[in-house]
Amino acid sequence: MFDKKILFLGKKNDNNTFKAINYLNNFSKNVKFFLGDWGEKFPSEAKSWHGDIIISYNSRWLVPNYLLSEARELAINFHPGSPKYPGIGCLNFALYEQAHEYGVTCHHMKEKVDTGDIIKVTRFPIYKSDNVESLLLRTYDYQICLYYKIIDLYFNSGVFPKSTENWERKPFTRKEFDELNKLRLNMNKDELEKRIRATVFDKFRPSIVINDIEFRYDDENL
Repeated sequence: MFDKKILFLGKKNDNNTFKAINYLNNFSKNVKFFLGDWGEKFPSEAKSWHGDIIISYNSRWLVPNYLLSEARELAINFHPGSPKYPGIGCLNFALYEQAHEYGVTCHHMKEKVDTGDIIKVTRFPIYKSDNVESLLLRTYDYQICLYYKIIDLYFNSGVFPKSTENWERKPFTRKEFDELNKLRLNMNKDELEKRIRATVFDKFRPSIVINDIEFRYDDENL
C-alpha cells in the first residue's frame, strides 16, 4: 500500500466510476474523490487540494490549471475517445463521420482539454449497427480496462508508457456539438439519417427550428 495523495474526479451515479475508485483504494489510503454531473460547479473542497496525483475519469469538470500544478507527480485523464476525436461529443462525431474505428485514450492533462501527451490508446471497431447507446456502452468497457492497465503499471513500476501517437485535430467544441444536433429543411435524407444516428440517445434528440419554433425528432412516435 502506497501513501500517495490522490485526487480523483469522476462522473456521478456511474458504475464504472465506482469501480475505478474502489480499484484505486487497493494502492492508496489517501484517495479523495469528487463526483459530479454536467452543469455542476467544480467542488470548492477540491480547489484547495495538493498532493501527488490527479486522476480524471469521465469527469464533467475542466480541471483548473492552478490545480494541475498542485499535483507533484502527474495529472492524467481517461478520455472516452481516440486521438482522432478529442473534446466534447467525440463519440457522436465518430458516428456522424461513419468511422470504422474508435478508441479510448489515457493522457497527461494540460490546461486545454485533450491536448496533453498521450500515454496509451486502445482501439476497437465501430459496427454499422452501432448507435450512440451501443457504442457508448462498449467504450466504457474498454475505458475501465485501460484504466486497470494504467493503474497497475504505474503502481507496480512507477512509470508510464509514452505513446508515439498525437492528437489528430483540435478538440471538438460545444458549439460544434450543438450544430451537429441541428436538423435543417435543406438537408438530404442521407445527412438527416447520419445526424439522427449520431445524436439520438435516451432523452436527447436532434431538433429543427421553423419560424422560431423548435421541433424535436421523436423516433418513438413515428
